[in-house]
Amino acid sequence: MIRGIIFDFDGTLIDSYEAITESLNQVRASFSLPPFDTARVKTMVGHGLEVLIREAIGPEHVEEGVRLFRQTYATLCERKTSILPQVRETLEELDRRGYQMAIATNKPSYFARDILRALEMEHLFVEVLGPNDVERPKPDPEMLEIIMMRSGLAPEEVVYVGDMLIDIEVARRAGVAIYAVPTGSATREQLLEGRPDRLLHRFSDLLACLPSLSGAR
Repeated sequence: MIRGIIFDFDGTLIDSYEAITESLNQVRASFSLPPFDTARVKTMVGHGLEVLIREAIGPEHVEEGVRLFRQTYATLCERKTSILPQVRETLEELDRRGYQMAIATNKPSYFARDILRALEMEHLFVEVLGPNDVERPKPDPEMLEIIMMRSGLAPEEVVYVGDMLIDIEVARRAGVAIYAVPTGSATREQLLEGRPDRLLHRFSDLLACLPSLSGAR
């Protein structure tokens, strides 16, 4: 029986593509490169900041690019990030149904926590982990394994919810179920190729998959 839900963040719970695009283009401008549009950036995210910067400006300036990105993103992320449709209501209902909920994201967890506080959602999650909290980011299952250990949950009691093929991969490597939502970087067709346990039409479909747990308030 599922008792815990671990979520990806960008493209699953929130839309921060505007803030990411603006921050990335500030980095590119610093290296005299032309801007990317949001559609292109949307296909690049999800694998960690270092990977994003390497793809955007080349491998020789990653450290400087990461520093510049973080500097800009810190000023933008709270005001230029929004909750995706149906997410708040669905999370609040899952909380009422008794599920332990956590976040495992390749966004640094300090940014994720800042955004959650700004959106008044931080109280819904028992853990928020990012690549700065582990030795190996996604698709390595380390984040999910730490969350399960701290929550006292076995893999068969957990589902991971994400919007990308990397999320399907990390769930498989952690031995947990994977529910995919086509609300972020990947299309329905791309997600189907990854063969998730469920491909949801919309985020609120989680409520049809996850009934109230016994003893829930």
